Amino acid sequence: MNISANNQKLAVASPRAARALASVKKPLMLALAALALSAVAVPAFAATEWWSATPKVNIGKDVTVDVRAKGALGDGVHNDTAAFQAAIDSLPATGGTVNVPAGRYMIDAEKSIRLRSHTRLQLDSNATLVVIPNSVGRSRLIRVWKVTDVRIVGGSMEGDRMLHKGTNGEWGMGIDIIAAKNVVVKGVRLSNFWGDGLYIGATGSGSTLKRSEYVTIVGVVSDNNRRQGLSITPASHVYVVNSTFSNTNGTLPEAGIDIEPMTQGPTDNIRLENNKFIGNHANGIEMHVNISDIAIVGNTMSGNRGFGALGVGSSFITYTGNTMTENGLAAIGMTGAAHGNTVTGNTLHYNSTRYMSPTKAGGGLDRDLQIGAKTYDISVSGNVFSNPKYNTYTR
Repeated sequence: MNISANNQKLAVASPRAARALASVKKPLMLALAALALSAVAVPAFAATEWWSATPKVNIGKDVTVDVRAKGALGDGVHNDTAAFQAAIDSLPATGGTVNVPAGRYMIDAEKSIRLRSHTRLQLDSNATLVVIPNSVGRSRLIRVWKVTDVRIVGGSMEGDRMLHKGTNGEWGMGIDIIAAKNVVVKGVRLSNFWGDGLYIGATGSGSTLKRSEYVTIVGVVSDNNRRQGLSITPASHVYVVNSTFSNTNGTLPEAGIDIEPMTQGPTDNIRLENNKFIGNHANGIEMHVNISDIAIVGNTMSGNRGFGALGVGSSFITYTGNTMTENGLAAIGMTGAAHGNTVTGNTLHYNSTRYMSPTKAGGGLDRDLQIGAKTYDISVSGNVFSNPKYNTYTR
């Protein structure tokens, strides 16, 4: 089983990951060799369930404002940004609900809709917020910055990638959640953004770092965005459930979800459950260093051009009960000094379609699972592979 030549090809999945993949020079020989385990302290995964698809969020109960009452037209032509902000700003300090009836509302993403604490933005199922085409590399349709207790529910949001006037930058975001707490995004469709459909992150670094916490993404579809379906940078307690991240393409990393805090600060307690990652131009899920307690449970990764899930030096990840089929590269890849990872009870079938038939059983273990030579403390058991002879493989 010689995959060292293939590793040069695999780097194409995400050039950002190429440096880590390039370090894997020796044949993996997964079934024949055991790597030495290191006596590192492995963080314990949460003993209690902190996640819920219906978390309690403290929204103001006494006031509802309709954006049309503040001058929004929703005719697909008029700039409705000021009317939306006026509706939000008219709420009392205790918050309330901003109601968005059916219509196409044109929004200036350079100014953004800026949500306040204890506020619900409730969109009709036939309401769409549309980014007015701009030329800037950095913009946000909705800002959820340094606030607490926010809900964004229903409707659709569309970026300007098809009509964008510039060529630089990759940060035209749909919903931008920064240093916020107790945030729910539910039942929203996000598409065609110049950057990410959703972004979750922090302000500051080191002693001034303020991460987003307790963010729930439920029943969301993030499709055909240019950079990512969802990016998670420094954050804690993020639950993504029953959502779809599909067809990301245009500028790297081109993943369904990218968990990439790097040196800004840590990311921990992330649970991705029962989601679909389909047709992304690179990896379904991409993960980097400075992360821990990442649970990837019961998801489907199919038809992504890269890996179903790739961890570039990423550690303390559990893969449980996922189905990963017909991805261009392996179902799961681990590179660098990744450690503390567990792969249990997954169906990893007919992957590496860029090199092998998606309908033919067989091939080496590395067709579905690739574990780099520098990784350690990796546990694998109870999985179903393309080649049945590996179904009893453990390590």
